[in-house]
Amino acid sequence: MSEVTLTAADVAALRAEVMRLQQLVVEQAERLDRQAATIAQQAERIRELEARLAKNSRNSSKPPSSDPPFNKPPPRSQRKASGRKPGGQKGHRGVTRTLADEVDHQVVAALSGVCGCGRAWSQAETALLPERRQVIEVVMRREITEHRIVEGRCACGCVQRSAFPAGVEAPVQYGPGVAALAVYLTQYQLLPYQRSADLLAQLAGIALSPGTVRAMVATAAERLQAPVAAIHDALVATPVAHADETGMRVGGGLNWLHVLSTAELSAYFSHPKRGAEALEAFGLLARFDGVLVHDHWAAYLRYDGAHAFCNAHHLRELIAIEETIPSQTWAGEMITLLCEANTVANTARAQQLQALPAARIEHFQARYDAILEAAAARNPRRPAKPGQRGRVAQSPAFNLIARLREQREGVLRFLTDLRVPFDNNQAERDVRMPKLKQKVSGCFRANGGAEQFATIRSYLSTLHKQGSDLFQALVLTFQGSPPMPRLGS
Repeated sequence: MSEVTLTAADVAALRAEVMRLQQLVVEQAERLDRQAATIAQQAERIRELEARLAKNSRNSSKPPSSDPPFNKPPPRSQRKASGRKPGGQKGHRGVTRTLADEVDHQVVAALSGVCGCGRAWSQAETALLPERRQVIEVVMRREITEHRIVEGRCACGCVQRSAFPAGVEAPVQYGPGVAALAVYLTQYQLLPYQRSADLLAQLAGIALSPGTVRAMVATAAERLQAPVAAIHDALVATPVAHADETGMRVGGGLNWLHVLSTAELSAYFSHPKRGAEALEAFGLLARFDGVLVHDHWAAYLRYDGAHAFCNAHHLRELIAIEETIPSQTWAGEMITLLCEANTVANTARAQQLQALPAARIEHFQARYDAILEAAAARNPRRPAKPGQRGRVAQSPAFNLIARLREQREGVLRFLTDLRVPFDNNQAERDVRMPKLKQKVSGCFRANGGAEQFATIRSYLSTLHKQGSDLFQALVLTFQGSPPMPRLGS
């Protein structure tokens, strides 16, 4: 076997080839690292997109109207079965329609036929029996009152004419009842102006134009300024109030309808902005020093005072994490904890307790902290990539954990202050009907219409909560004396 003699040039070539191969290995390793990082990013992105597609009204703040028409998400209630049969329970006092003492018409059923003796029953003596049956009917018709004036001549020759009553200024005009019904239909029952005018024409024979209805709405809003201002003052003085906001289309653009409310009071405010500028223009939160219940919107946190956060929102976020990432078992544990704590707080309120025992509160707080500590270890903060600027986007689980840890006092305030409810459903219910106004009637054409709606709705919503007759209140409003709602506790 002959020896191979390598020249210096051969050695140099071999060394160069080795270095090239080593460089290829390094480049291949770097390429594999980049591919692994890309795959990890794509996998994370896929998980986020799948989680977004899986969102519905049950596990997010999306409205039920956004759910698909088929394969709707099954309801998942946190309530526990009571074991009772549906319907009225044993001992429940029933409610039925009662006979009216005063009736508008009375119809007596006459006897008919022939007696066995051959005489007609119509000729017999009759007497009314105590048994009665009544039929309730609604009758809508226009009623026209004509006003006339007279002229008199004194013996001395002077002539004097009488005057029309105050408020009767035009040859033909609509009375307060017509205006009240038009405003009630458009601002409370949420009908469009044209459909409200059509209803009055069809049922009562009163021909109104949409422009006339619009003018009636403007008049009502102007006359309700004082009662609504009083509602604002009363809301500022309440110990606990709820705040929320929802989008409203105005003039083809997006406005926001803000609400501050309690179980007996409502205040609405329309503004082109959603955040701090709108709340400053609203002007109520700067004067409010009670407990403000809301859904973590950062603009509310600018105001001093105690805050309580909506746990219905937390439950939906926790359900979404539990369903999309089964390994996040802490989400189910937190759902159980919050529901148990809510049951304990509701039981204490039913027993009219002023506060829960301190040991009971500490027990829930300790469990709360332990769950979130384990969850934080399971979901560390994502680091910034080399050369990356700005804030690093974190996972929904990380963000929720951080928020629950940072705002523990506000999340669990329903335990430490029994005046505070578990959720913000009061404000969400109050914005639901104005949202329906947009679905039925479409957008407001100008800011003025939205502002008038906010004023009138503040008044009518408050009266409705207090059990008042809304239509009669509007009649009195057009007569110049709108009733003042209850403002004290």
